Amino acid sequence: MAAEEINKPPSLPPYPEMILSAIEALNEGNGSNKTSISKYIESNYGDLPAGHIALLSHHLNRMKDTGEIVFWKNNYKKPDPNAPPRRGRGRPPKPKDPLSPASSEMAPARPRGRPPKDPNAPPKPVKPKAATAGSGRPRGRPRKMARPAGGITTGTAATTSAAPMTAGSGRPRGRPPKVKAASMTEVSVQN
Repeated sequence: MAAEEINKPPSLPPYPEMILSAIEALNEGNGSNKTSISKYIESNYGDLPAGHIALLSHHLNRMKDTGEIVFWKNNYKKPDPNAPPRRGRGRPPKPKDPLSPASSEMAPARPRGRPPKDPNAPPKPVKPKAATAGSGRPRGRPRKMARPAGGITTGTAATTSAAPMTAGSGRPRGRPPKVKAASMTEVSVQN
């Protein structure tokens, strides 16, 4: 603030006064935008500091925050004392109840997260498992069976060595081997 007052020529009134006079003089129905306020100030108060636009933006934002002017639909105007306050977008904030001094002493703030286990608490009793109504098999995927040491020999020796077999099925994994041409029987074609 001190730097702004040093750079200002002494003949200029403070920015909030210039902004309010510009809004009054322009007298637009929906309010005046930043550009029209700036042009009015430039035309009426000729000798402005170098950072005029930045100063104007700063003072407009500060006056908007303090409630001296109202910003609505990209325009600034004086607040109407009879109008209800305009609500912003989104959900309105919850009203804060003033806490009495007695209530703040009663309950300390709870820490976040799960409370630690009490080391002195007795252990919980173990509940017996309910009997399943379905089959006697346990739930989930069955455990893998160990592969027999000698392997399973269901076919010829060539088939078992070419394709390893899985433990549970009687069929080797993967694509079956090609059948040799010698073992195929010839089919005679009749004319």
